[in-house]
Amino acid sequence: MEAEGLDWLLVPLHQLVSWGAAAAMVFGGVVPYVPQYRDIRRTQNADGFSTYVCLVLLVANILRILFWFGRRFESPLLWQSAIMILTMLLMLKLCTEVRVANELNARRRSFADFDPHHFWQWSSFSDYVQCVLAFTGVAGYITYLSIDSTLFVETLGFLAVLTEAMLGVPQLYRNHRHQSTEGMSIKMVLMWTSGDAFKTAYFLLKGAPLQFSVCGLLQVLVDLAILGQAYAFARHPQKPALHAVHPAGTKAL
Repeated sequence: MEAEGLDWLLVPLHQLVSWGAAAAMVFGGVVPYVPQYRDIRRTQNADGFSTYVCLVLLVANILRILFWFGRRFESPLLWQSAIMILTMLLMLKLCTEVRVANELNARRRSFADFDPHHFWQWSSFSDYVQCVLAFTGVAGYITYLSIDSTLFVETLGFLAVLTEAMLGVPQLYRNHRHQSTEGMSIKMVLMWTSGDAFKTAYFLLKGAPLQFSVCGLLQVLVDLAILGQAYAFARHPQKPALHAVHPAGTKAL
């Protein structure tokens, strides 16, 4: 009787928590990029942020949306993908404008050049949009032709979440190559880690496809590796070159 009497409180409370978790899934993924976006705008320097992070997330979320047509999953995950795509396009637009403004004498490159040596290093935001639209069109057409194949759909879902799990790899590689995390927003990586941990728990609790949970765990491990780099390089910083010139706005945070 007492339990039944509390239903009027527990049911709406459970619903509220469920809505809160869904909202966190939809918008939580873009929160880590807010401090990085603001830092790039403030310093007018995008050297500390790898635009290949945007490439990874664009590909991953486009594939995830296509996967939804073959195997329906939680609606918040679908909306999260749409919002993440818009966010990455905004990040790309800002980074491109800042880079072009700082490289006045650099040769202009475009998507239409089809130069693999300068892929994703174009001089105009419209070139990135053309590339994204071309990829979406080709991937969408292949999905349309193969949507009845269970093997194709499951493979598509695995590629979507595996690509997203590799999100931190461009940043991990950049840090290793420079032996430094200078310019990288630690806040961003901490938010990545907490967000990915929450997301993985959400996948497990909501019974999302297995691919989501496995790759979510892998994503958390990559985040922890980047934090390990930040700790290691802070303890043993590289000695600056004698003739190196460091612009005033190099650090993103």
